[in-house]
Order: sequence, then structure tokens, then C-alpha cells
Amino acid sequence: MKVGLIDYEAGNTSSVSKALEYLGVDVILSNNPIDLKNCDRIVFPGVGAFYDAMCKLEKYGLISVIHELVDSGVPFLGICLGMQLLFDESAETIGSADGTTSVKGLSILHGRIKRFDDKLLSKANLKIPQIGWNSIDIKKKDSKLYRGIDDGAYVYFVHSYHLECKNKEDVASTTEYGTVFDSSVEHGNIFGCQFHPEKSGEIGLRILSNFIKYSD
Repeated sequence: MKVGLIDYEAGNTSSVSKALEYLGVDVILSNNPIDLKNCDRIVFPGVGAFYDAMCKLEKYGLISVIHELVDSGVPFLGICLGMQLLFDESAETIGSADGTTSVKGLSILHGRIKRFDDKLLSKANLKIPQIGWNSIDIKKKDSKLYRGIDDGAYVYFVHSYHLECKNKEDVASTTEYGTVFDSSVEHGNIFGCQFHPEKSGEIGLRILSNFIKYSD
């Protein structure tokens, strides 16, 4: 089993790679389309700013490659920012032109990325970003990612922006942090986690293992 880890200088590739290798798979860290197209699974990690990440994807010619990989049916997992980039747009505009209210994403799945509401979180004595462990409310009872995982399991988050998915049938789990947000998605061969499975202990390893073993 070869897992392609997309390298675009915006991913937490070291810890993701170590977690995958622990599960016994060969990890190919690359931004070369040929390398990635020869993999059995694709993981799309991400940390940092949405606009900068989109610029790097364009720089390395990866936007069309990601669309091709998804369309080919290869199991594809976005993690944190990597999940957010799969959607239509983000309210995170750091680094983009002045006055811009949103930044376009890949539009592979539909929805937008919103910032946590400062006022709501302040009332609940919560801070932005959310950093730490939180529980998931599993919405897809036939979920591929959550096979063998109990509802309410805890995973590790680090983020200031969250997903509002347009197609609620794609939502695999939600999480509450001042507000209820969509914390993971599943759509055919496409998967996404706002949290970091590679930092989520045994539960995270089980989620990654489920992804590796995915079959439709």
C-alpha cells in the first residue's frame, strides 16, 4: 500500500508521515503528479493560512492534479486546512488583497469556511483558536472513517476557522465549540477532518487505519 502525501509547503507532513508509517504503509511525500497518481491513497495535510496555501498549490501546479486524483476515484483525505481547501471559499483572507471578503478554494465539495464568532465564544469563556481535545458527534451511522469508533470520541483540534458544509448529507461528524460546526465529511471517495488524526492518539490512528482500509 502506497499513500501519497501532498507536499506543498503548507502541511504538517512529518507527524502525518510518522503516523501512516506506524500503520505499516509506504509514504510518498511529493508534489510530482506522476508520483501521486501512482499511489493507492492520497492524504492532503495543511496548516497555516488559506490564501497562502492556495497560492502554493497553484505554484506547484497541484490544483488540476488534485481534481484529477479525486475524479479518478482514489481515496482522498484532507486534514485541517487540507480539508478546508476542498470547499468553495474561506473567510480567512490573511495575505490576500485588501478589501477581499473571501478566498476561493478548490470547490471539490460545497460549503464555506467561517471564523469562529468572537462574541459567542467569549460568552462561553472560550478562546480563538480552539486548541486541544474535543468530542465528535458522529452523524453518518455507516461512516467509513468511524468504523469501530464510539460516538463522543475525543480528537485533537487546532483552528480558528470552521466548516459550514452546504450538503448536510456529506457531514460525517459535528463538534461543539461555542457553536456546533461540521468537523468531518465523507462524500464517496473524499474524506476530510478538521481535527488532526495524527495527533489524536489511538482514536486518530484508528481513523487513519479506516481510511487506509477504505473500499466502496
